[in-house]
Amino acid sequence: MAEIYLDNSATTRVCRAAADKAYDMMMHTYGNPSSLHTLGFRAEQELTAARQTVAKLLGAQPEELYFTSGGTESNNLAVLGSVEAHARAGKHVVTTAVEHSSVAEACDRLEKQGYEITRLVPDADGTISAARMVAACRPDTVLVTVMLVNNETGARFPLEKAIPGIRRVAPRAHIHCDAVQAAGKMPLLADRWGLDSLSASAHKLHGPKGCGVLFLRRGCRVIPRQIGGKQEGGIRCGTEAAPLIAAFGVAAKELPSYPEQNAHYTMLRERLLEGLRRLPDVRLHLPAENVPHIVHLSVPGLRSETMLHFLAQREIYVSSGSACAKGAKSPVLTAMGLPAEEIDSALRISMDMSNTLEEMDLFVQALQEAIRVLARR
Repeated sequence: MAEIYLDNSATTRVCRAAADKAYDMMMHTYGNPSSLHTLGFRAEQELTAARQTVAKLLGAQPEELYFTSGGTESNNLAVLGSVEAHARAGKHVVTTAVEHSSVAEACDRLEKQGYEITRLVPDADGTISAARMVAACRPDTVLVTVMLVNNETGARFPLEKAIPGIRRVAPRAHIHCDAVQAAGKMPLLADRWGLDSLSASAHKLHGPKGCGVLFLRRGCRVIPRQIGGKQEGGIRCGTEAAPLIAAFGVAAKELPSYPEQNAHYTMLRERLLEGLRRLPDVRLHLPAENVPHIVHLSVPGLRSETMLHFLAQREIYVSSGSACAKGAKSPVLTAMGLPAEEIDSALRISMDMSNTLEEMDLFVQALQEAIRVLARR
């Protein structure tokens, strides 16, 4: 059986054009972008081109973008940096109980420093409404940080609809969005929505690992997390990873249109769900508002790790949840109140544009075989 890769929310294969660009940058346009000679100027031109392309992807202006090492650094910079920059604005933070660890653990640190953290738990249907986000805010709310798409369940949280209400209730709050699982797969309008900051990562959209971006609205302040240079406007010091950034720009440019992606993912999802619903042992976790490229399920009685190894032996690669959890019990599923047996047996299927209907069928067949074989042990 040929390899079937269904773990695209963990990382994606780098597209050929992006890999070629990174190689070219490392071998030919290898100057330091801050150097004043010709090679440095050429590298700086590549960064400028990438910044323009990624800005278009996020619905922002190029001068509002700061390249980082990835989504984790971007989230840390937005969450911790914005609170530090507005220490006198208040001591209250609104977030969700199902954020990525780079946001959740940053909020945990703030709590230890004396901040009050309101963590919104998804409703029974897996969603968090814009009204609930607004209702959680207060005049002393200094930060609101809510992801756009949950990395484990695929739930879609409508932060953009809550922004006007948040501004009325908490006019001094910095509004941040972790859009790592959304960027490149749905339209983003960072400026038009009125966000203060937004995070994205190259390796989730067929760019290289080790490169991310932080959108920071013009006029918004964050305190840098590292010092020692003037790169990226002083927001993210250190020599830019020019090959990765240039490849990020190419990967963003290579993405299919959003209607094309939505149609493809919807087709795959319908085929997958059709097959899964024929398996009585499978429990589906489908939020009322969700994205089509992520499907979450459990097979109670069969541990995720056992199932992953069984599938991997057949060259089918899925996930038990966030790759950052490294096999630990999912805090996202725990916060959602799922039974322990469903948390312990959770699987996440996340697709890209190269996946096919045949692969959906083969995955269902392999899952059915796993249930039959492993249940006897």
